[in-house]
Amino acid sequence: SFVNPTDLTMGPLTQFLQVEPLSPAEIIQSNNMLARLDILASAADKHNVGLMVDAEQSYIQPCIDYLVLNLQRKYNTRDKPAPVIFNTFQCYLKDSPLRIRIDLERSRREGFRFAAKLVRGAYMIQERKRARDMAYSDPIYDTIEETHGNYNAMVELLLENHQHGAAFMVASHNEDSVKLTTQRMRDLGIAKKHGGIYFGQLRGMCDHVSYSLGHGGYHVFKYVPYGPIKEVIPYLVRRAEENASLFEGDGARKEAAMLTKEIQRRLLGQA
Repeated sequence: SFVNPTDLTMGPLTQFLQVEPLSPAEIIQSNNMLARLDILASAADKHNVGLMVDAEQSYIQPCIDYLVLNLQRKYNTRDKPAPVIFNTFQCYLKDSPLRIRIDLERSRREGFRFAAKLVRGAYMIQERKRARDMAYSDPIYDTIEETHGNYNAMVELLLENHQHGAAFMVASHNEDSVKLTTQRMRDLGIAKKHGGIYFGQLRGMCDHVSYSLGHGGYHVFKYVPYGPIKEVIPYLVRRAEENASLFEGDGARKEAAMLTKEIQRRLLGQA
């Protein structure tokens, strides 16, 4: 096999990765994809903007990781003020701590800048069904508490590696994770605006968190998915499933109370 498990450049392999030779037509498609990716990365580099590559299901993620890695080697050089290419890590996956640590060490050894977006994850149903159907271990943490714990631990890890050039986005609607990040940034003396730490939330979701971060001087983004309805709606459904706690119990009541207060302020001038 061309896959060498001792080669650090390949990244961690999974027991459910299936490798088959590409057909001539698939080789052409692959080469076209690589060319288009490089066009996008080159444009981002030229205009000094970050390009974040989303994560997908764990059984196709190794391919995405490999593509992103090679782009990072080319465009995340240490002579630039900020990294260009960001990979995405889904922290509900049990192997995410190992993968993040490997990428951190690889970037240190090879001399390019680590850059990532941290999310919790959105393919739980598909992942668990495939694990059952193919009789391999469930790749997702057993409880939401374990996922929260891992997410926050990875935030801590990357903040501790900030001095080595690590940059990342806390792409989360979880207030505890956001508060943890801002507190640790203060503890470590990391600049709010130009320290390489970013925050991101979906437009219309947890806006009070985004506005509070912006008001506090942090580098925060609101992102808007766009495209054909048949493609955007499933994306939004996954985001709703991923953040179900925001729409249940105290989360929903808190959001409704803040919306009511803001409506009163705008319409009646009440504080």
